[in-house]
Amino acid sequence: MSKYSPLWDYIEKSETSPLTMTFEEIGEIVGVPLDHAFLQYKKELPGYGWQVKKISMKSQVVIFERTGEEPS
Repeated sequence: MSKYSPLWDYIEKSETSPLTMTFEEIGEIVGVPLDHAFLQYKKELPGYGWQVKKISMKSQVVIFERTGEEPS
């Protein structure tokens, strides 16, 4: 279980795609501020049927979208 598992569970249950979340929202769900480790952990997301479409440092948002594949 990674530190981002609560976020992946939250995203997996979302009915909205694409899903835009602020860095602050992600930090609240995970319990720690978003950091550079997210770039490594995001590789876990396709196992939940989602992917990171875009990370905007300027707007401080992450855009997630469904991959169209069934979660594993």
